[in-house]
Amino acid sequence: MPSSQRHNVLITVMFALMMFVGAAETSAQPYPSKPIKIVVPFTPGGSNDVLARTIAQKLSESWGRPVVVENRPGAAGNIGADAVAKAAPDGYTLLVAANSVLSINPILNEGTAFNPLNDFAPISLIGAVPILLVTNPTVPAHSVKDLIALGKAKAGGLTYGSAGLGSPQHVSAELFASMAGIKMQHVPYRGANPLVTDLLSGQIELAFGPINSILPLVKSGKLRALGVTTDKRLQYLPDVPTISEELPGYETDIWIALVAPAGTPQAIVAKLAGQVHEIFKLSDVRERLSEQGIEPKTSTADDLSRLIKADLARWAKLIKQTGASPNR
Repeated sequence: MPSSQRHNVLITVMFALMMFVGAAETSAQPYPSKPIKIVVPFTPGGSNDVLARTIAQKLSESWGRPVVVENRPGAAGNIGADAVAKAAPDGYTLLVAANSVLSINPILNEGTAFNPLNDFAPISLIGAVPILLVTNPTVPAHSVKDLIALGKAKAGGLTYGSAGLGSPQHVSAELFASMAGIKMQHVPYRGANPLVTDLLSGQIELAFGPINSILPLVKSGKLRALGVTTDKRLQYLPDVPTISEELPGYETDIWIALVAPAGTPQAIVAKLAGQVHEIFKLSDVRERLSEQGIEPKTSTADDLSRLIKADLARWAKLIKQTGASPNR
């Protein structure tokens, strides 16, 4: 081989080695080595957003790296979730999403682009929001038992509002109607404000609302709380019974989780989970969230995976029984 060719080959080999060493050094950098993005698939201000920003602030303080929250609303949360499912599985793009996105939408909407079991790496639960069954005070029902009797007596069924098709409030109401053996007419709204306006004016008779947005109206006497959807009474509403006291086995809530794209290295998932668990041990974090009606709640990645799988099966059964669809 001529010396000039040997020289060119040597340069090529040396360049390749330099590229390999550089890539190895980059991949060996400790996580995180650059900014992290947390996607919230809803508009700012809700429980998902509050939890994401709490985590972002504390992670940034602990790790000394920017952690930003990006709101990507649309299609009941599916747009933001799908973007994260397709992101690089390197721990730098995360998703904060409620059970409506991870266990209800995929069942209710057959066209959902992502698979919650295959396209995400569970990290941890991060919070839960109890749901209250409330009525306009003019409705002649002062208990869950009264409401069921009223529903059975009313030919057209009771009217209820929700924050939208496939929302936890929607399926909570459908589960209630199914277990109580009554008919209810669903009126979906685009947000809490128009729903509350119609509920207060008597345009609809009842709603299953997240406690952080509905509690002030209960305390002011503008709405009547008949029951809470959790399995135990709430400490700050001890006189409001659980719905399960009248309908044994009834239980729902809004749970919110942190997940990453599938394929994210286990070491990164474990590091994120460990840090999230430490964040929710902080008294200032717990107090701030509790004031907003959000219950700080963590889990292992395996427990979150089992919860998503169990909820998918649960809501699939309910949706089949009730005939609920994206148009109902």
